[in-house]
Amino acid sequence: MSSGLGVLDGGPTAQRGAGERRPPRLAPARLRPRDVLRVGGVGLRTRPLRAFLSALGIAIGIAAMVAVVGISASSRAELDRTLARLGTNLLTVSPGNTLFGGDAQLPTESVAMIGRIGPVRQVAATGLLADARVYRSDLIARGESGGIAARAAGLELRDTVGLEVASGAWLNAATARYPAVVLGATTARRLGIGAAGPDVQVQVGNRWFTVVGILAPAPLAPELDLSALVGWDAAASYLGFDGHPTTVYARTSDTAVEAVRGVLGATANPEAPDEVKVARPSDALAAKQATDEAFTGLLLGLGAVALLVGGVGVANTMVISVLERRPEIGLRRSLGATRGQVRTQFLAESLLLSALGGVGGVLLGSGVTTAYAFSQAWPTVVPVWAVAGGLGATLLIGALAGLYPAIRAARLAPTEALATP
Repeated sequence: MSSGLGVLDGGPTAQRGAGERRPPRLAPARLRPRDVLRVGGVGLRTRPLRAFLSALGIAIGIAAMVAVVGISASSRAELDRTLARLGTNLLTVSPGNTLFGGDAQLPTESVAMIGRIGPVRQVAATGLLADARVYRSDLIARGESGGIAARAAGLELRDTVGLEVASGAWLNAATARYPAVVLGATTARRLGIGAAGPDVQVQVGNRWFTVVGILAPAPLAPELDLSALVGWDAAASYLGFDGHPTTVYARTSDTAVEAVRGVLGATANPEAPDEVKVARPSDALAAKQATDEAFTGLLLGLGAVALLVGGVGVANTMVISVLERRPEIGLRRSLGATRGQVRTQFLAESLLLSALGGVGGVLLGSGVTTAYAFSQAWPTVVPVWAVAGGLGATLLIGALAGLYPAIRAARLAPTEALATP
């Protein structure tokens, strides 16, 4: 009696009888990455409309997230560019309230006194002309001034605040002494004035003033947008201005902002420093930016919900695909496909479907960001992390959505699948 060992397909086999051996087992063919993509795309090619609608759900979620992040980033880039151009070293001084709750007043010498502070590079002021109303025509009812304020302005105001003239020119030593006015951006729009000129006049108080200039929007001094600015001397001569400034703008060196801020109140009004309010306009812009970021977080949450809904749509599509393709699954299993290969096929289909939606969503979101930023004259910024995060979230959603249908397809027995009508 003897026994022997045979090696078939890499492993030992025992003799089953005289001259009879166990038939060799054939190893299943391996799916190469190219094969996985091909078989995974079968369902997408055979059912294009369903695949498109499912991918659209993913695309809407990704587009919403990318657009929200991109528009927010573009807005912040514009704000940073504005602050870099205008600076964060501008401080404003205005009167507060007296001890008894009344309106305080800055001394007429406050501008000169602030200018004596060492780190202060530039200083200028405006004075509110409370009794002067601004009208385009003398036929307009006196109570309908549109909220436009008339202000006396120093010649240094343009350089100190960083104002830009959109039309015409800024006040000079000559026009500041005569009935000439420079309109803020909002003021010009409300009065229906598109350009300055010698024939363009508005009524300030009871006198006609020639519009010599129109300002561009002033981010660091938004109160000037809804103002009509006349020269300091002209305001005293024609409109009864008493010379007390209501807002003083001081531009300091970057390293001394907080130090100057601490002494501005006592310098502007030594007799009553507690009746002076000191602020930095850039802080308001920073607060606005923080508010925008909070709102961005809310919109991102809505985008995530849309993405989740898209993932549910992919999962639904994959489950239906498994039910409809049971005969195909059974045939593949009968021809030697393993459970792992079937599972890989449907998981790859789900990932491809989600990836198509993700790429489409990124392109759509980037396009929306570009269009909106262009309309606002902002720099277009689409953060790389938003694109990468969107695609990563897409693949994660696709994997989770396709996992259960893939496992379900792999568990189908060949006979059970082929028996399905």
